[in-house]
Parts: sequence; C-alpha cells; structure tokens
Amino acid sequence: MARQLDYHTIREIFSRFHASEPEPKGELEHVNVYTLVVAVALSAQATDAGVNKATRELFKIADTPEKMLALGEEGLIEHIKTIGLYRNKAKNVIKMAKILVDEYGGEVPNSRAALQALPGVGRKTANVVLNMWWHYPAQAVDTHIFRVGNRTGICPGKDVVAVERAIEDNIPVDFQQHAHHWLILHGRYTCVARKPKCAACLIRDLCQFEEKTL
Repeated sequence: MARQLDYHTIREIFSRFHASEPEPKGELEHVNVYTLVVAVALSAQATDAGVNKATRELFKIADTPEKMLALGEEGLIEHIKTIGLYRNKAKNVIKMAKILVDEYGGEVPNSRAALQALPGVGRKTANVVLNMWWHYPAQAVDTHIFRVGNRTGICPGKDVVAVERAIEDNIPVDFQQHAHHWLILHGRYTCVARKPKCAACLIRDLCQFEEKTL
C-alpha cells in the first residue's frame, strides 16, 4: 500500500484526468433509474460489456418494476443467462421489483440505506446509482479503484470502505462528482492489474507505484 499523497499532488492528478475526459461516464447502458439499479446489480462479478449485451433486449420489455414482475423469474433468466451467477441475480431482481412495487409505489428510493436494503444491492451499487442518477458525490469502490488507490497513493486503504473514506477525505470537492469514474476508467484501461500501461499513463510522474513498466 502506497502512502497517502498530499493535496497538491492529488489536485494535479485530477486536473489531468479532467483535462483528458471532462465528463466521464459509466459504461452500463440504462434507460431510467430502475434499469440502472438492475444493470449495476447484474454487473457484480461480470463485465459491463457482458451486462450490456444481455440487457439491451431485456430493457426494451422490462424497464419498470411492474414489467419485470410480469416477465417473471424464468423469463428474466432467458435474458441474463450469459451473465455469471444469473440464477441468484434473477431471484434478487424479481424480489427487488416486488419490494419497489409494494413499498415504494414502483419508484426507486434515493437514500443509500433504502437502496442497500433492496435484494442484490450492496453499498457499491447504491453509490453508483446515487452518483450516476442523482449526481450525489458518492464513491463506488470496485476492484479497479481499490487497485489504483493503493498503487498510486491517491486513496490507499486496507478495504473498500477505507478507500471510499480516503477518496471523500482527500480528493478536492470540485472533483468528487466524477472521481470514481475517472479512477475506474484509469484502472480498466491504463492501470490494469497484471501489467499496468505506465508508459501511456497521464500521472506516471506523480504515482508512487515502485514497479512501473516503462
């Protein structure tokens, strides 16, 4: 784990990220907040590309909790069986749809606690939805952010909650809204797990990773 970088270094890092990609976007396809929740829940231990491929047709026919209940668990499975853990995910999506209809009038709640109480929705999923749909600066820490944060010193921490707190505490507030997207994209395409592409990295001169591949 790298040591926590100082304020000025972090500001420079995120200034570079912003200059390169001023409005970073999540890569999961969705048509409304409900389909965003479903897509993020389905993406656990799966790729965004794989989820998008499965949900393109699904969301044409089931873009509300009511329509998802009408489709039913077996109907849902037919659409998502290419995604890992699809049976358990299908159960959770149907249970979630029932709770949303019965307790929230078919609307998706927008507090972290209410979202996390839904089947198949953990803290990371709740934070993605709060950030992407309601533009709240919640930080969804996935494996990419955990790796980048600890390698570089941007937001080191021994677990995902510690990394989330390090982001909130150390990244300047004007970069908080897009921070997790910049970090995810950096981890997905540049600071990859096995052999990071340090030669192509925007922040290699500021990063504390000792085993740079230059």
